[in-house]
Amino acid sequence: MQMVERPWGAAAYGAASVKAIPDLVRVRFKIVRLEKTPGESFARASGSVHAVREVLRGHGVPDGGVERSRLGLKSTWNYGGSRREFLGYECTAAFAVQSGDLDDVQQLLVDLVEAGANEIEGVDFDVTGKQAMRAEARRKAVDAAHEKASLYAEAAGARLGPVVHIEDVDPEQVRTERYRSHSYGDDASAEDLAPGHVVVSAAVIVGFTITHG
Repeated sequence: MQMVERPWGAAAYGAASVKAIPDLVRVRFKIVRLEKTPGESFARASGSVHAVREVLRGHGVPDGGVERSRLGLKSTWNYGGSRREFLGYECTAAFAVQSGDLDDVQQLLVDLVEAGANEIEGVDFDVTGKQAMRAEARRKAVDAAHEKASLYAEAAGARLGPVVHIEDVDPEQVRTERYRSHSYGDDASAEDLAPGHVVVSAAVIVGFTITHG
């Protein structure tokens, strides 16, 4: 039987999620060109970079919303057994683009590929107010922990005293922790799986003193 060696009060785990409709999108892609000479590879990649820039401006993406790496060049080989074949020089330019026009994402991707973006690495939706969402989720998590601890204390014939311990918990990894394993069911939320939304979660363990009478 497990015993509490140093009883001091009550501790409860609380979790909460806040969801919002995305208001921005981030697209990551590359232009990769393989040619027999460095000059040809640079020239083709540079032409595609110019075309991609024009597409972005045509879609209303400001230059401040575009991050681009410098053109990189490397030799490319094909290895087969003990032989290797020189394929040419590969020139690469990587882009990260942010836009607030979510309705235009599909056509933007189509136009970028047609302009020369031949590696789409990711399309991620996000919200601009994520910091405020996380603060709200943390407040709700503390409220949830307080409500749970109050219930336990009431059932045990005690009352909660002041807070003596607050521990931030990673909500993504907490399922393997002992606090989560005892309370997974009532802490799960339909908002944890919200298609078409950005969900921000928070979790906390709060410790309280308890008094009797």
